[in-house]
Amino acid sequence: MIRPAVLLAMLLSPVWATAQSLEVSPGELRLSVEVDPQDSVPVVGEQVLITIRGQYRRHVTRETLVQPALESFSWAQLGPDSWREDRVDGQSVKIFTRRMALYPDTAGTLEIGSFTQKLTLTDEGDDWFEHEILSEPVQLMVEPAPVHKGWWFPVRALRISDDWSNAPDQLQPGEGVLRVIRLEALGVTPEMIPPMPELVSPSAMIFAHPERRMAELTPEGPVTYAYWRWTIRPTNGVSAIVEPITLRYFDTVNRVEREATISPQRVAFGDPVPLPGGGAPRIRQGTASLPGWPLLAVALATFALVLGLGARRAHFARNGGLARPPLLDPLAYRLRWAARFGDVRRATALAHRLVSRSGKGKKALKRMDRLVFDPKARGSDVIPLVRELLRAQRA
Repeated sequence: MIRPAVLLAMLLSPVWATAQSLEVSPGELRLSVEVDPQDSVPVVGEQVLITIRGQYRRHVTRETLVQPALESFSWAQLGPDSWREDRVDGQSVKIFTRRMALYPDTAGTLEIGSFTQKLTLTDEGDDWFEHEILSEPVQLMVEPAPVHKGWWFPVRALRISDDWSNAPDQLQPGEGVLRVIRLEALGVTPEMIPPMPELVSPSAMIFAHPERRMAELTPEGPVTYAYWRWTIRPTNGVSAIVEPITLRYFDTVNRVEREATISPQRVAFGDPVPLPGGGAPRIRQGTASLPGWPLLAVALATFALVLGLGARRAHFARNGGLARPPLLDPLAYRLRWAARFGDVRRATALAHRLVSRSGKGKKALKRMDRLVFDPKARGSDVIPLVRELLRAQRA
């Protein structure tokens, strides 16, 4: 027969085992740094993943993790800290984890110093007290980077896409095209991406836009996205060839240097691309009606005006004027309306057609071209240039 005192002791033993006390026993709190296994020794600049892991067999009220100086590394924390419940050796424990990416700055045997975690615990009287635990330092062997030319770019995975706003070889006269090269690199931070290259073409006007870089944090390391953008337009009125772009990088998975080449591209003015399926564009059907007497009177007056101006055609030609007066020129009419509505690209395209027909107004046209590629330009800026160009047509 079990005595009551022994039975009470047996029932209370789990409570005593988990009771809080001022004395912290060995094994109750543990902090460690684990380096993700790699098949080869990392080189300078290559990503090294580590996990700071804590195990707690008693209640933790508050905590603060203090990391060492990491003087030989650049680093990035891969998301917020994680807390979860788990069972180890049949006992319930709390698990703390923090993922980090380290990037060695030098070769040799480097040390990842001790992390310090400041904990707030409770004692027998449910009062708080402070306690610190430290992780053991970790040694890391790093090899020098291979001899290379240019930007050193070690990356776990790299994807490159080359996109155009519209078909680059089917542009309308005076039209430009936006080119966007997108890089997606795993295992690098934004500042490790190579600088935006210079796009070269012997016969094209190229305006480089500011590049954009952003990073997404994942447990496998940061994924950095870089966007390189240019606006391109042929300057010879026909076509231009944009030279290829070459990007060199070090594949840290296969341990080999690679070269990615984006092929050259022809940018040209050409016929519009036919509609899918070869079908003709749709035309809205409607009813037609004859004009009334007021419109007929206007038409007769316009006809008489055209006859009168036609008699002066030789005078216009001798003085380098337009064969068609600007007020009656549909192209000039559309150009004025495009400028009035602030459509800089359409106004520039129409201006190119007008200048190619008359050969006048080239100075104003050049300033309109610059306006198309100016990110600070406003729609109202094109109006005085259009007026100047139309005045040149009448000169």
